[in-house]
Amino acid sequence: MKYILLFLIVSLAAACSSKQQPKTIYIVRHAEKQLTGNDPELLLAGDVRARKLAQILADQKITHIFSTDYNRTRLTAAPTASEAGIEIEIYDPKNHDALVEQLRSLEGNILVVGHSNTVGKVANYFVGDGEKFQDLEDSEYNFIYEVTLEKDGNSVVVRKTYKDY
Repeated sequence: MKYILLFLIVSLAAACSSKQQPKTIYIVRHAEKQLTGNDPELLLAGDVRARKLAQILADQKITHIFSTDYNRTRLTAAPTASEAGIEIEIYDPKNHDALVEQLRSLEGNILVVGHSNTVGKVANYFVGDGEKFQDLEDSEYNFIYEVTLEKDGNSVVVRKTYKDY
């Protein structure tokens, strides 16, 4: 009896530590921004892109949205948050380790809105030994990194454009 109980405890601990909830994480750069000011808002083109993102993700059952604490990122996330009926959660773009740990632990599909020099870095956490993504150019706003996390801990990252949806 003692050995059976020990086996069950060890099996349960192993199952909990190596599994994660399957989900898709969508990582995007903020939409087109105004070129003046320290914390600019979106251009009209950026507003259109943010609404397009909400349309793309409307049927994806987004349960969490993360954004850095800047107007351009929050405004990019806002239409999706409104569509999903959830609040935007703020993350520190200088602490990718904490963000990725949180992304792995949450249930449901997730949107992360970042910057040209952060979205590739976050996606790279899920690439494994594959080719790493570079920072985006200042003029690149049209990429969506789609990260699929499997129950066994494996992940696949595909970089798409808005027109792919």
